[in-house]
Amino acid sequence: MKLYCAKGYEQAGRITANILAAQIIMKPDSVLGLATGSTPVSAYEHLIRRYEAGDLDFSSVHSINLDEYRGLNPENDQSYRYFMNTHLFNHINIDKKNTFVPDGMEADAEKACQDYDEIIRSHGGIDLQLLGLGHNGHIGFNEPGDAFARTTHLVTLAESTVLANARFFASATDVPKQAYTMDIGSIMQARKILVMACGESKKEIIRKAFYGPITPQVPASVLQLHPDVTLVGDEAALI
Repeated sequence: MKLYCAKGYEQAGRITANILAAQIIMKPDSVLGLATGSTPVSAYEHLIRRYEAGDLDFSSVHSINLDEYRGLNPENDQSYRYFMNTHLFNHINIDKKNTFVPDGMEADAEKACQDYDEIIRSHGGIDLQLLGLGHNGHIGFNEPGDAFARTTHLVTLAESTVLANARFFASATDVPKQAYTMDIGSIMQARKILVMACGESKKEIIRKAFYGPITPQVPASVLQLHPDVTLVGDEAALI
């Protein structure tokens, strides 16, 4: 595992963006696995600046997002499609036809999951997967459980995850309780994995995920088995 310790969140975002930018420069038609939530916002801001400066071209890039709330349409300002458009896609020259997010409006869970697995397969897998790290060790919305999920699936969100995401909604009761999420198997098949985790509240879960036993009770611990993982954190999270 490669480890970068930044002075703070802003610098961690810049380092993360630099790694993503290098991937795009080396392979202009990269398939990027992207994440949502507050953690990657700084990285996306830095990518936009590099695009605006003429340093990056996203025209051949494809993206496959980790997850989407069940029951939220793409125009809902709390959906992850809306998040990606607002925080990245609307500001760069990526073709939105080449950007994929699970269909939160598909009521047939089996179909939604099979369709997304086919999208991942048809693109030859993911070149670089960006991940955040939940306080309970979830990656994507793969919550602690008895086994590592091997296909895209519908998950009932843990109470801790609902509470953590409540800051984006009017109240915790407004947070959807289910989501479609990319599986651990697809994440682990990515050629490179890039994890960004900042803040003192992430210190304990980083220790468990990267230095503790490998267990589905800490989903991120499976990353210890991947041959090419980079962790970008700040001093509060790593020291």
